[in-house]
Amino acid sequence: MTTTTPRPTTAAGAIGTAHTRVEGHDKVTGAARYAAEFPLPGLAHGWLVVSTVARGRIRSVDTGPVLEMPGVLAVLHHGNAPRLTTDYVGMLGVPDPTAAVFQHDRVPHAGWPVALVVAETPEQAREAAESLVVAYDEEPHDTALTAGRPDAYAVDGHMPGVTEKGDLEAELAASAFVVDAEYTTPEEHHAMMEPHAATARWEDGRLDLLDSNQGATWVQSELANLFTLDPAAVRVRSEHVGGGFGSKGIRAHQVAAVMAARILDRPVRVVLTRRQMFSLTGHRSPTAQRVRLGADADGRLRALEHRSLNRTSTVYEFVEPAAGPARVMYDADAHRTANEVVRLDVPSPTWMRAPGEAPGAFALESALDELAAKAGLDPIELRLRNDPERGPVSGLPFAGRHLAACFREGARRFGWADRDPRPGIRREGRRLLGTGTAAASFPAGAGPSTATLTAEPDGTFTVRIAAADIGTGARTALTLVAADALRVAPDRVRVRIGDSAFGPAMIAGGSTGTRSWSWAVTAAAEELRERLSLGADIPPDGITVRADTTEALGALAQQERHSFGAQFAEVAVDPATGEVRVLRMLGIFAAGRIVNPLTARSQLVGGMTWGISMALHEEAVRDRAFGGLYGADLAGYHIASHADVPAVEADWVDDPDPEDPVGIKGIGEIGIVGAAAAIANAVWHATGVRHRDLPIRPDRILGAGAPDA
Repeated sequence: MTTTTPRPTTAAGAIGTAHTRVEGHDKVTGAARYAAEFPLPGLAHGWLVVSTVARGRIRSVDTGPVLEMPGVLAVLHHGNAPRLTTDYVGMLGVPDPTAAVFQHDRVPHAGWPVALVVAETPEQAREAAESLVVAYDEEPHDTALTAGRPDAYAVDGHMPGVTEKGDLEAELAASAFVVDAEYTTPEEHHAMMEPHAATARWEDGRLDLLDSNQGATWVQSELANLFTLDPAAVRVRSEHVGGGFGSKGIRAHQVAAVMAARILDRPVRVVLTRRQMFSLTGHRSPTAQRVRLGADADGRLRALEHRSLNRTSTVYEFVEPAAGPARVMYDADAHRTANEVVRLDVPSPTWMRAPGEAPGAFALESALDELAAKAGLDPIELRLRNDPERGPVSGLPFAGRHLAACFREGARRFGWADRDPRPGIRREGRRLLGTGTAAASFPAGAGPSTATLTAEPDGTFTVRIAAADIGTGARTALTLVAADALRVAPDRVRVRIGDSAFGPAMIAGGSTGTRSWSWAVTAAAEELRERLSLGADIPPDGITVRADTTEALGALAQQERHSFGAQFAEVAVDPATGEVRVLRMLGIFAAGRIVNPLTARSQLVGGMTWGISMALHEEAVRDRAFGGLYGADLAGYHIASHADVPAVEADWVDDPDPEDPVGIKGIGEIGIVGAAAAIANAVWHATGVRHRDLPIRPDRILGAGAPDA
């Protein structure tokens, strides 16, 4: 039997209006299940054992006593684990070998996975894992990143390692004003609320993984490669994710769970402890950056050099492209950038919110502030005088660059015109007050994605796409996008996400998620509307269409596509205690069409809050003697709390992308970019002392010495 349902006829206008999260009720009532919360019959629990040395080899793993402990089912290690295929290139390149667990006896860093203990309960697994005796042949290690290391080298990541044009030394020599300074940022960690967790089970030769990740089809393809499986025999589900920030890709715990589940022929769950996350799930590498700027008397740049050095592990080459912002933000007759790495005995770094741009903007935008002070120019005016019309390195036109509009609107709302440019002038009791600003940018990319859309017999519509909502509100945004594309109310749309069975889709990362998925959903909706307009009856299983954006994205013109922003901060510095308090922040952004203002503002404010954390708190410190971290937990790793966050305001200017079907650019990362620089610049304005090393701790304020000239 078939039924005829009302056809979509009128525009709903959902995009651009505030909507609470469609899954909000499930989350606050506990109905939404995360990766470690699914009950399964026969479930066993795995606990990883990680190395206590920073470099060496495993001499022995004494499994006998542990296997006799209550509830223990198995101990996996390099001597008995299944062999994996590792010589492949995945969706995001060559995978980090840390994920290919138990394949050899080498230990390349402290916290390297050396064994997995599986037991009937997590308590039994933990007790047995802590009892496992592993002997090592320890070797000397090196974990210290310092500028000027002779073993550093330039490396291509998702951008060229080095770009250059013009005669840098000649232009610097001819400049009226020169800045030559070094800036450092520390090791930082993602510290998302939900720990990494995975539950694996095998049924009839097929692998089913309940996981917390940023791309179900990404993890599916990696597991298929590692275990030499047909991708169709692997299903990865990740419906709800409690934060990711770049960390939740393919990791050791997923692979270990899959191994154990296959060996035991029963479901196995592995959940990382917070301490294990600090060594097994990536981090933002520390950076040492040198910026050299030369400008004419009117503040126009003649020379710009930005060199960034980050550390990587000895097993995986990862570059933190901190010199990248200079390739977009400012041009000069002589322009040179370089991203370099040095291999050390540390865990592999990885993507972390605004990779490259966040630490790079701190150095570049601090240097611009220093140049403005030397030239006697307003910091905003200096930036506007050097606002390029085309990409400084690519030479391509910008697909919209509204940085000037962000600065003008931000300056008006922040009260910038009333600012006395002299540092160390304003006081409030014993506290010194200062204001600072910085520019922000982040690429606006998109990846090929597929989506299916079904017109149901009851008049509703179901979207299926392997998107990942890592807390950004993507599920709600896609509901609004689909509703407008179908010209129906949002309550007639149901969006299902986080399942690799829905077909390939872009990951939630690089501010590309909502843009990529919305493109596919819109294409499917347009085709479905066309079919429904012909008046066909809807069968019991509905009418389904599928869209693939690969061809459309391949046809895009070559342009520089970015979101932009202007950050403003006011701080109070107590010179007697060294305490820095951020009093207020304002960010104005040009980030494409805003789909849901409610969740978008939360994303931007969250990024700016992270900027406070980056500027004043976050710093993971390694003990050089044993190669591990001090305080590798949320008690010892300081992040901004509610008490640290003042009035933070985020807003945007009109900036739709005409080549995107919805007009989206992306907002996930732009909020953190430039925020730390704006705070550091405000600290200089308050005290007259320039801080080039993050975080700006109280001891650094107290030991800063005389104000800068």
